[in-house]
Amino acid sequence: MLPSPTTTPFVFRVQLSSTRRGARLARLLVEQQLEDWGLPRTSPVTRAVVAVTAELAANAASHGRTPGRDFEVRLSLTAAHARVEVSDTRPDRLPPPSPDAPLPSPDTATTGRGLFLVNAFATRWGCERRTQLVKTVWAEVDR
Repeated sequence: MLPSPTTTPFVFRVQLSSTRRGARLARLLVEQQLEDWGLPRTSPVTRAVVAVTAELAANAASHGRTPGRDFEVRLSLTAAHARVEVSDTRPDRLPPPSPDAPLPSPDTATTGRGLFLVNAFATRWGCERRTQLVKTVWAEVDR
């Protein structure tokens, strides 16, 4: 049963190791949780949220990594939207405020396109410092 406008949103939270394996697991767990909440894996909302989760978790595992510290994924679902938040322990490494900067040269860059994907799939996204030690990058996909 999906939440209605008057019900409490569904919430899922998991802490994962800051590794490529942890990032992959984040994507798989979010996909499974959305299906458990009644959103099919093939729905546009699920596909968008899973793609965003994959990118944010990969960024947390590579750019937000502090040895010995995990990252956290929080997923919530309301009647209006799905929201994914990925928190890591590198608040000194914030994403750029806007993904409107030019893409890296395809001839030389092998990375640097992830937030363009987040911007394409998400209805809105942003980043905030939660504490001196934690930042959260979040994205919402309207249902």
